[in-house]
Amino acid sequence: MKWFLKLDKSLRQYLLVTFNYWNFTITDGALRMLVVLYFYQLGYSPLSIAMLFLFYEVFGVITNLVGGWLGARIGLNRTMNIGLGMQVSALLLLTVPNTWLTVPWVMMAQALSGIAKDLNKMSAKSSIKTLIPNEQQGKLYHWIAVLTGSKNALKGAGFFIGGLLLTLVGFQAALFIMASVLAAVFVMSLLFLEGDLGKAKTKPKFHQMFSKSDPVNILSAARLFLFASRDVWFVVALPIYLANIFGWSHSIVGAFLASWVIAYGIVQGFAPKITVYFSQGNNTPGGRNAMMWCSVLALVTGVLAIAIQLDWQVQSVITVGLLIFGAIFAINSSLHSYLIISYAKQDGVSLDVGFYYMANAMGRLVGTILSGWVYQEAGFSACLWISFVFLVVTSIISLKLPEPTKNTL
Repeated sequence: MKWFLKLDKSLRQYLLVTFNYWNFTITDGALRMLVVLYFYQLGYSPLSIAMLFLFYEVFGVITNLVGGWLGARIGLNRTMNIGLGMQVSALLLLTVPNTWLTVPWVMMAQALSGIAKDLNKMSAKSSIKTLIPNEQQGKLYHWIAVLTGSKNALKGAGFFIGGLLLTLVGFQAALFIMASVLAAVFVMSLLFLEGDLGKAKTKPKFHQMFSKSDPVNILSAARLFLFASRDVWFVVALPIYLANIFGWSHSIVGAFLASWVIAYGIVQGFAPKITVYFSQGNNTPGGRNAMMWCSVLALVTGVLAIAIQLDWQVQSVITVGLLIFGAIFAINSSLHSYLIISYAKQDGVSLDVGFYYMANAMGRLVGTILSGWVYQEAGFSACLWISFVFLVVTSIISLKLPEPTKNTL
């Protein structure tokens, strides 16, 4: 502990925020995998499973909008700790006997988890803006990429842990184990995370939670369609497709999705090096880069959709093609994560970040519902075609994104 206390204050707070975010992310990924596989095992239809996540995503939309305003008023340390405490409660709510696990009960627990997840994410991403000077844009991009990439790698680990725990100890015991670990993290965060992190100098009014910044609004619209394009095939359709069509076990499905998200997270961590290479050494990418990388992702998705629809080497296309999708999607996501922090105002940064992640959550909501419904009605290739359309829309919106400058900070 002494070595930790000797670190620079900004680095110490960054490590605490990252540690909290990492632990929360593992439980979030594991919980999603547990719910999808367990309720599919109980005989729920793909659409019914998607609806279990309805409140998770709906309350995520609300939380990001209100949470950004709340973080600017009371501090990002408090919103992060509230999120940790709520996730512990959500996990414990699902440890009840099977007879209690009705659809309304699970939706209520998922709603609580959705609020917790987005409070935690908004707090973590916003806090970095407060720890790095405006003029150090390259460093900001690097820190955001490391936080986002490591988060997604650990979310992949959470998918694997969820599938493995379901196989080894069962649904309720798995949730109790995760709740116990996260409760310890919550106590540590209460003790060590500083109280003034991200608090605005003047308390913002409630109406100020809606962004008045054109760059933030444009990026938020692009983010909505970008994440809808991923979740329309990933959230419900893919794990059920792997279990049903390929006959994979829970642990194998969890391991594959874990590998996908871990690789996705690793690429996110290296995104600054990748984008610098393709932008002639410019280490502060902007709107043109976002549009270019999204266009590449749309092209890849169209090729995947054609291959699946023609039933050509389906298992190879799924296992290899979607890894390629994940790598390019990771670069897009990392670019967006940097741009929102760059575009956001320094004072009360969580207001802009909260609005942006509200759009992110709205995209997940649309993608999640469509993932269950479209897969049930038209199959996996249809999910990929909708993803392709969403990515074309994202590319068009991205044409209007400006290059980040110090004036947007």
